[in-house]
Amino acid sequence: MKHGKKYNEMLKKYDPSKKYDVAEACKLVKDLHYAKFDETVELSISLKLGKNQTVRDTLVFPHQFTGEKRVLVFCKDERVKEALDAGATYAGAAEYIEKVKGGWTDFDVAVATPDMMKDVGRLGMVLGRRGLMPNPKTGTVTPNIAQAVEELKKGRTEFRADKGGVIHIPVGKVSMSESDTLDNIKAFLAELNRKKPIDAKAGFIRSVSLSSSMGPGIWIDYKEEA
Repeated sequence: MKHGKKYNEMLKKYDPSKKYDVAEACKLVKDLHYAKFDETVELSISLKLGKNQTVRDTLVFPHQFTGEKRVLVFCKDERVKEALDAGATYAGAAEYIEKVKGGWTDFDVAVATPDMMKDVGRLGMVLGRRGLMPNPKTGTVTPNIAQAVEELKKGRTEFRADKGGVIHIPVGKVSMSESDTLDNIKAFLAELNRKKPIDAKAGFIRSVSLSSSMGPGIWIDYKEEA
């Protein structure tokens, strides 16, 4: 793949074979930024997972960098006011189930109370394909509507390992300060270690790299917690 002159000039500013500490990587990702838009900064982590192991959860970063999320809550009529008062963009039962059946997905995240999942589960063809299906593992199937909505509005972010055992998660924007990006990365890595499978072997985290949307990957010299 051929890259442009700006990209090739940028590569002279760092050693692609070297591993940098997290703070250095946060500085480099800003130094290597060349696009005219505010690029997203993404962390990529390769995990050593067993055949039946997976990692999937959510967290709220210390420093937010995304726009406010549009939250849809599937709930019975008597709980609609509670959901809307908590900050949900939409809330209801049959009306929204029918809209989603028709292909409507004008929202960023969906929450459902447990008593709605019998009906919501039938929306897999629409919600599943877009990664919008509520799931108890990520706190989006819950009787605690207000808490879930408030956390999502604050920027609660889902992360999961793909089939290859790799997690890609946005941790900031290049316009953010290096210290804010560093705080977000540390918060995520700490959470990832807490969610490590009980029977995970040594070397659970194989590699960590940081990059902006258009920039090259920067390897991080990460020491796994015991």
